[in-house]
This record gives sequence, C-alpha cells and structure tokens, in this order.
Amino acid sequence: MKGDVRQLKSLPRGTINGFCDPMFDTVMDVFAENFLGRDELGASLAITHKGEIVADLWGGMANEKTNLPWERDTLTTVFSATKGACAIAVHWLVERGALDLNAPISRLWPEYAQNGKGTTTLAMLLDHTAGIPALRGQLPPGAMLDWNAMVERIASEEPFFEPGTRTAYHALTFAWTVGELVRRATGRSLGEIFRSEIAQPLGLDFHIGVSDAEEISVTARYAPIQMPRVKIGRAPGESHTLGHVPGSLSALAFLNHGSLNHNRPETRRAEIGSANGIGNARSLALLYRPIALGQGLLQPDSIARMARVSSATHFDPVLKTGTRFGLGFMRACDNRQNTFGGDSVIIGEHAFGHVGAGGAIGFADVEAEMSFGYVMNQQGLGVMLNARGQMLVDATYRALGYRSNESGAWRR
Repeated sequence: MKGDVRQLKSLPRGTINGFCDPMFDTVMDVFAENFLGRDELGASLAITHKGEIVADLWGGMANEKTNLPWERDTLTTVFSATKGACAIAVHWLVERGALDLNAPISRLWPEYAQNGKGTTTLAMLLDHTAGIPALRGQLPPGAMLDWNAMVERIASEEPFFEPGTRTAYHALTFAWTVGELVRRATGRSLGEIFRSEIAQPLGLDFHIGVSDAEEISVTARYAPIQMPRVKIGRAPGESHTLGHVPGSLSALAFLNHGSLNHNRPETRRAEIGSANGIGNARSLALLYRPIALGQGLLQPDSIARMARVSSATHFDPVLKTGTRFGLGFMRACDNRQNTFGGDSVIIGEHAFGHVGAGGAIGFADVEAEMSFGYVMNQQGLGVMLNARGQMLVDATYRALGYRSNESGAWRR
C-alpha cells in the first residue's frame, strides 16, 4: 500500500481514516458523503488495482450506543457477501479434484436424493437452481445453529421446482447444501477449509464460523448490525416488502430462520456460509485481488468458469426482481427498467462477486484488474446495492476511465 494511513476527514460523529491514492479521491468524497447524507453509521471501503491497494478507508461509529469509533480492524457481518467467499473455496476444491461441479451430489450425500432431488449437481447449488430456496416447515428458535438438524431438514425437503429448471435465490439454505457437500467430500467443514487454505495464506481477517481461538479478538472488534430505518426489503418501485405474502417463497426464505440474531456470539461461532461471514472491506478486496489479477489462488480456466453467467431470470421469486448468477457469484444485474421493479448491482461486464443484505459487496473485475470491498453496520434498504454502495462502485469505475453503465454494466 502506497502512502500514509492518517485521518482524512472529520465527520459529525467520528472521522474517516486510512489511505487513498489521489486517482481515487472522488471515491473518498463519495465515502464521506455517505455519512453526511445517506444514513451511514460506520463503514470500511477498500480497492485494489493492478495488485496495489489504492484505497483503504474506514470511518464513523462501530457502536452508536457506546460511541465506539470504527477502527482499522473493526469487523462486522457481511451477510450474503459470505457466499462469494464460500464459492472461492469450493472452486479451489474443484481444482484439486475433491468436488465435481456436474456430478449428482447424491453420490457423496445419498440422503439428499429424497423427494426427487437426485439429479441435483453442485453447479445447481451454486447458481441457485437447485430448487431448495427455502424450507416449508417452521424452524424452531436456534435451528440454524444446529448443523446436523439443518442438514437433515434440507435432505428431506421436497424441491419447490425440478432442480436445474428455474432460478430462485437460495438466501440461507446455500449454507447447508454447499457446506454439507464440502464436508462429505473432504471430512472438513467449509469454514475450516476457507480459514486454512484461503484466509490464512492471503492474510485475511475474515471468518466463516469464529473459532474458539478467535472469539475474544473478534468480539472486541465487532460492530453490531443495525437494521434499516424502514423495514428491510422494500425495493424501488415495489408496493410491498419481501416476505409480505405468508407462505410465499420470499417469506419462507427470509422469515423462516429460527430467530437468528447475527449480533449474538453463538451466531458468530456457527458456520452459516450463506449469511454470517465476519470481516471488513480490506479482507474482501484482498480476497478478490488474486482473482482480479488471474494469478496466485486459482487457475485462469477456473476464473473464466466462475465469471460465466450460469443462470438468469427477469423475476426471481425470492428476491422479487431480476438476477444473474455465475457458479456462486452475482454478475452485473440492472433492474432500473425491470417491469417487476427491484434494485440493482451494476458492476463491470467482466466482474463478479456478491452483495450482502443491507448493501455490502465484494467483487473482482478481471478486465480492470480491480478488486473492491465495502461493508457497513447500518443496513440499507433493498436486496442488492443501495445508493451508498452503488455510488462507491460508480465512482471507482469512473476513476478507472470507464465511461458509461447505460448498457447495464460499466464499460470503457
């Protein structure tokens, strides 16, 4: 990282600290504006370009109740941005022959074949076409903290549609479908593999299931998640919120979670690879850096496979908007003119990564040789990017010389 880490701007509550290359000063300006006019509480932002860290910013409040400032090593829950981290670990295992993207997962997990799911492949789990985006029966409190119980429920569940025929976002179930297959294939949990094979070699302060050794440190640095000022899920142009219709896929996917509280230490200790990764923007940007460069973690063929759009729809019945997925990743998705409404994630056409509920995002752009991470503790509205994150992404692309996103993705 070039330049000194220092206080860069004063805020009404706290400061913005870190480093920003002058080329990305406009990105820092947007980061500051988020605190002044877009309800930001505490946040971090990091960008790498051609392998160099060109922005590493943090600021605001980690905890408004205690007036604890957001520090360089503050961590928070990144929700579904965790899925991208898990997918990277999965592709790492595919390269080593431990997993097969196109083989029926019932070869490793015979119980999963119940009720017509026997043809489901790992690729279908990753691109949200497996048919198990939710569970029908009400989960009791604490259910998602019990790995074996969740695995049994998912294995016995009847699919909502024939696997591989439709796209429906597997908001939470992704954790156990993908995670159990990894456990069956390797004898190790996905979180353990991510820690030892991805996070530690890359020096990431990112955790999928906080270990006993990490718990004291993570707890001391954790910024509690604050729910949106208005009920989560209201997307631009929608007259209802996600989960408004009882029994709908959307309601089952988002509301049937066994009273899961992400600010509780027992949730941080659990491995929920769809939703409870804990980290900061720097770790997300550094996670995607070797992918943006095409070297150092995965082979070029794997990266090309990860970047390919594998499933897409104008209307995802869980997110109630259009989606485009690769094998474990979100691709650019422009819903500004979508008949069904919804918010968007507008990145480069050659970029892929994952957003998290409330507005977090981590991604790599292989054309721009850029990686990006943004996390915050005050959740915003919508199911993809809200104005805070999208405006940071937009400013980053403009700083790199990209001209327009009118096509639905940023282009030079």
